Amino acid sequence: MFDPSIVPLPDPNPLPAPYWVFKLLLVVTFFLHILAMNFMLGGAILALLARWRQKGNQYGNRIFFDVAKKVPVFMAATISLGIAPLLFVQVLYGQYFYTSSILIAWPWFLVIAFLIAAYYGFYFVSYRGERRPRAAGRVMLFSITLVLIIGFIYTNNLTLSQVPSHWADKYFSSSASGWTLNLAEPTLFPRYLHFMTSAVAVGGLLLVLIAWTKWKQDADYARSIFQFGGKAFMYATMAQFVIGMGFLISLPRNLRMLFMGDNTFATALLGFGVLGSLISIFLMSEALRKGNIRMAAFAVTGITGLIILTMCVMRDILRDAYLKPYFHPQEFAVKTQWSPLLLFLGLFAAGVVFWFFMLKRYGLFDKEKSGGPIV
Repeated sequence: MFDPSIVPLPDPNPLPAPYWVFKLLLVVTFFLHILAMNFMLGGAILALLARWRQKGNQYGNRIFFDVAKKVPVFMAATISLGIAPLLFVQVLYGQYFYTSSILIAWPWFLVIAFLIAAYYGFYFVSYRGERRPRAAGRVMLFSITLVLIIGFIYTNNLTLSQVPSHWADKYFSSSASGWTLNLAEPTLFPRYLHFMTSAVAVGGLLLVLIAWTKWKQDADYARSIFQFGGKAFMYATMAQFVIGMGFLISLPRNLRMLFMGDNTFATALLGFGVLGSLISIFLMSEALRKGNIRMAAFAVTGITGLIILTMCVMRDILRDAYLKPYFHPQEFAVKTQWSPLLLFLGLFAAGVVFWFFMLKRYGLFDKEKSGGPIV
């Protein structure tokens, strides 16, 4: 029998803003983080696939190096934009997140080492890859593998943080070594594959956006990268229906039914996600058939952004449903500090605007500069 008293008490310090403000900021900042991560990881994977798939073809190598020059910027954005949601998780769910982090202590510590090594690898390919093309592919594969491992460790930690009833078994089964993972969790692998496949789909959109910037400069190359990125988006999104269904089935029945009628809002979000995905696949297929780059670059990207935001909200609903027996937001003490809150919101908005300015400044989506070196 599970003893709820093993769950640590929340931080007694009052929240410096209302609970709903932190919830909103958690969803928004995680949405921005996951967008950057998808561009980074998905772009890197597709760049490597383009090189392998079109070996000996000038466009395969060109796609590889064109995307590789952009990956470090998205890696930096992934890290920077990931700090805020991690802090908000610690504020609202600290006693759960810290406990699971301790249970998987050594893999969790290794995230930093893996991150540094992957970051260095991406920069190596970006700056020296064209001078050492044979090494570039191996280094890119090495960095991608490390990022995939980091994602797997994160998935282990976050799924473990949601099931306090499993903590004691994990602790004693590993003799408190800190090397345990949450491998027995039924949702672990479907959830992980759901996120990684999403990255490939969004990486396809990155290639579509690159093609849009080059449409008038180099039509043949733009069409090649458009076809490759558009098809990658379609196939990955199709795969998401199978993986997403597996993820849904793997959930405990009471949580699964939240998205199948028990909770009207959650069910509507799932319906929007499914319908939006079908529409995006149809629009991308039409764009590829007609060579309509604007439809793919704007309509499909916009719909996909809304779908990802929807999934972020669904993820938050699911976490609260897992923790419902232990997590009681109404018990939080609140003592709003308006000056720091307004300062944070202002700096946060300015930071997001500045980040988009950097994207343009470094030529990631600029029609005249795209494809040039990132300095």
